[in-house]
Amino acid sequence: MTYTVTYTARARRDLKNLPPEVARRIIRSVAGLREDPHQHVRKLAGFAGTPAYRLRVGDYRVILTIEDEHLLVLVLEAGHRSNIYR
Repeated sequence: MTYTVTYTARARRDLKNLPPEVARRIIRSVAGLREDPHQHVRKLAGFAGTPAYRLRVGDYRVILTIEDEHLLVLVLEAGHRSNIYR
């Protein structure tokens, strides 16, 4: 079963503001989650309702949610680890 990856408007804007090579690495890493999205992510504490996860890509982090019932990975934010959790 393959998951669909969708980016929010904020995630797209975040990727545009990153260096091009970093944005490409993040897009490739997120695309790699299509087969098994729970393999390389960690659950974030403090999110009510749908749990949020983080994906580590070097010094950058991707915040996302995984909806197993819809086979959907929704990318919420992307940015440097120093300011992504603020």
